[in-house]
Amino acid sequence: MTVSYQSKLLDRIKPAAALTIAAKATELKAAGAPVINLSLGEPDFDTPAHILDAAERAMRNGATRYTAPDGSAELKDAVVEKFKRDNGLTYARENISCANGAKQSIYNALLATLDPGDEVLFGAPHWVSYSDAATLAGGVPRAVRCGAESDYKLTPAALEAAITPATRWVILNSPANPSGAVYSQAEYQALGVVLARYPRVLILSDEIYEHIYYLETPFVSFAQACPELFERTVIVNGVAKAYAMTGWRIGYLAAPPELARVVSKIQSQTTANPCSISQAAATQALVGPQEFIGVARAEYRARRSLIGEGLTRIFGAPIPQPDGAFYVFPDVSAFLGRELEDGLCADTDIALASILLERGHVACVPGSAFGTPGHIRFSFATSPDKLRQAIANLGTLLGTATA
Repeated sequence: MTVSYQSKLLDRIKPAAALTIAAKATELKAAGAPVINLSLGEPDFDTPAHILDAAERAMRNGATRYTAPDGSAELKDAVVEKFKRDNGLTYARENISCANGAKQSIYNALLATLDPGDEVLFGAPHWVSYSDAATLAGGVPRAVRCGAESDYKLTPAALEAAITPATRWVILNSPANPSGAVYSQAEYQALGVVLARYPRVLILSDEIYEHIYYLETPFVSFAQACPELFERTVIVNGVAKAYAMTGWRIGYLAAPPELARVVSKIQSQTTANPCSISQAAATQALVGPQEFIGVARAEYRARRSLIGEGLTRIFGAPIPQPDGAFYVFPDVSAFLGRELEDGLCADTDIALASILLERGHVACVPGSAFGTPGHIRFSFATSPDKLRQAIANLGTLLGTATA
C-alpha cells in the first residue's frame, strides 16, 4: 500500500519557481557548469557593517531570548519611524506586526481574514507567492491580466470588472516583481475611486522594493495616495531588498490595530517571534545611516542599463525598462517555435528557460510562473561582469529575434 504524505490542499500548491530554478542552477554549478544565476531577487551586496555591528552587540548583550510574537518594541518603533520619515504616514506600535520576512507578513494577513470562497485579486504578471498564499489561507486566487498596453499595471476598468461579491482582498505591488512597474499617485487614486465603492474589500500594498526605484518623482505609498482608504489598507515591507538582508528574514506590516492583533495571534501559534538577533539588526537598518540605499540604487541603475542594452541587441528592439526593482521582463515570443543557434527549439517560455539554463548556463524564471506566459524574468542584482557574460551566453544561444 502506498502511503501519501501530502494533503489535498498541497496538490494545488507549486514550489516557488525562482527557488526551484536556483536549486537546479546550484546543482549544475556543483557539477562544474559555469552557471550565471539571474533567477533570484537577491542583492549581491554585503549587509552594511553598521547593521552587522548591531547584531553582534545584541548577541554580546544577551538579546538572545524570546521577544513578543510580532516583534520587539524597539523594532516596532523603528518601523513606525520609517513610515513617518519615508512615507509621511502616522502609525503606532499597535499598528505594526513583524514577521519572518515579508512573505510571512502577507500570508499572516490573508490567513487572518479569509473565509472559504473569499477571493484575492492581483494583477498578472504577479509575484509567484500571491496565488499560493491565498490558496493556503483558504481563499481563491484570481489573477487579472495586465498586458504591456497598460505597462503591466491594473487599470480601474480591469479592477472594476474583476471585483465580485466574493472579493476580499486586492493586492497591489509597486515597484512590481517581475515587471518593475511603478504606480503613480494618480494611478493609485484612480484605483482608489473604484475600491471606495466596495467597503468589504481590503487592500494589501506590497512595497518591498520601495527603495529600488529609478524615477525622478518620489515614491508614493498607496496609503499616501488614498488616505480615505487608510483603515482598509495593509502595507507590507521589509529589510531584505533595501539593505541586502535577504537571509536575516525580517518583514513587517502596518495595519489597523484590530487586524494587527489577529495577525499577532496567528504568529504566536506558528513561528512565534522572528529571530531576536535579526530584529536588532533590522532596527539598526531602519534607524541608522541610510547612505547604503543611494549607493545600491546607483549601482542597480547602471546594471539596468547594461542588461537593457545587451538584451536590446539580442532582441533587435528595445525591451521594457523597469522603473523599479531589479528585474527585466521581456516578451520572448519571437524566440519560441523557431530553431535556436544550438539547433534546439522551444515552444514555451518554460522550455526556453530550461534551454537557457542547461545549454546557455543562464538561470532565469519563465513568465508562466508569474501568470504571464511568453515572457522571461532576468534579475540584474548581480555583478556587471556576470551580467556581461550572461548577455554573451544568451547572444550565442539565441542569435537575434529578427534572424
